Amino acid sequence: MIPVLSVASECAPLIKTGGLADVVGALPHALAAEGIETRVMLPGYPSVMTACAPGDPVMEEAGLFGGAACLRPATYRGLSLYILDAPHLFAREGSIYLDAEGEDWPDNPERFAALSWMGARLAAEGGEDGWVPRVLHCHDWQAGFAPLYLREMGAAERCASVMTVHNIAFHGFAPAERRHELRLPEEGWRPEGYEYWGRISALKAGLTSADRITTVSPTYAAELTTQEFGMGLEGVISERSSDLAGILNGIDLDAWNPATDPAILTYKTHRGKARNRAALRAELGLYDSGGPLAVVVSRLTHQKGLDLLLEALPEFLEAGGQLGMLGSGDRRMEVAWQEIAAEHPNVAVRIGYDEALAHRLIAGGDAILVPSRFEPCGLTQLYGLRYGTVPVVAQTGGLADTVISANDAALRAGVATGLTFSPVTAPALGRALSRLTALFANHEVWGRIQRNAMRHPVGWDVSAAAYAALYNDLLRDK
Repeated sequence: MIPVLSVASECAPLIKTGGLADVVGALPHALAAEGIETRVMLPGYPSVMTACAPGDPVMEEAGLFGGAACLRPATYRGLSLYILDAPHLFAREGSIYLDAEGEDWPDNPERFAALSWMGARLAAEGGEDGWVPRVLHCHDWQAGFAPLYLREMGAAERCASVMTVHNIAFHGFAPAERRHELRLPEEGWRPEGYEYWGRISALKAGLTSADRITTVSPTYAAELTTQEFGMGLEGVISERSSDLAGILNGIDLDAWNPATDPAILTYKTHRGKARNRAALRAELGLYDSGGPLAVVVSRLTHQKGLDLLLEALPEFLEAGGQLGMLGSGDRRMEVAWQEIAAEHPNVAVRIGYDEALAHRLIAGGDAILVPSRFEPCGLTQLYGLRYGTVPVVAQTGGLADTVISANDAALRAGVATGLTFSPVTAPALGRALSRLTALFANHEVWGRIQRNAMRHPVGWDVSAAAYAALYNDLLRDK
């Protein structure tokens, strides 16, 4: 078994704000079948400490960015964990990233530098429990300093490091004058290191220090080398293209299984969705319009393209379509969607996040809409495929890699699983919604697309094997 330490700021089902948590929580189970022993390091948020009841410390540090801290082992629903018990950094109620005013916690650089530091220390030294990782796998900017710290600790020759970009839009910036407080080496303060236009970038630190870089779909890996999608880091990514791999995300097939899902009226074939659709309409206060019931489960942000859906929606509604939405995010967008729902009887909007409702929406919807301007991988379209809820997605990132569009060739070949549209504009989305309405009206064709969707592989098997191969390849060089 190859021991791998996965360092992340969230992990489902313990703590989740988005798809990162689902990946970090599901991948260890899939990797076990490939001979990989994964342990996940998480911050000791109050909810995590309560749920896990972590054990005695295996590593301690008296002064970790302002206070005493230690690593405590824990297990939770089959996951092996190390919890960073640092009350001065993580014992806070509310959002794990934002304060009561919705702003970033001012000490976020120190909070997640601490996570990175302890991840690197455990990788470099091993814990008092005798477990020593051979691979340090770091997720997004919150773990971005860890590969750099590992090198500074002189352990990079023994322990390999992997940096996975789940969303390059978030750099983890900090002011330049805090680099000494963050224990960053002065020689790294240059454009080839962690410096980004006069600021510290935690993500760039990881991209320039890790042995390998991965991201969460092949198309997104290619997009990251372009100015349109690279968010200012396309040069760094391009220079390291030989070390870059796009490995598609999967989903937890047990947590997302329409045949056993406790949140829904279970079904094994697409025909079973009818009961869930009726129940969802009743819950949302929608009548049966005769057209497709589309659903959205998303953060309400510019990235997710839901302003485009606002523009394209009237024509879809006029054609008999309906929309059920669950999400939160940009306050102006929340208000805009609430106003649409108040004005139109075929639109129902729930602001916030409710995991069980998300399952009911995906089980009861006919189609799931993901009009993202960019999408590293996306998970909701994979949930849709699993539940026979036909994805309508932008032709970008992992959306392009996971949905076979119902064009004439794909329909003739009998392989279509959804609809894609390009460019990512309101008119193109409107055309895709018109196509959705027309396909839905043809019961035979629609049923075939649903069956294809439910058969489409969305688990971790192939991708876990790719990660295992990457780890093995890295260790051959150590």
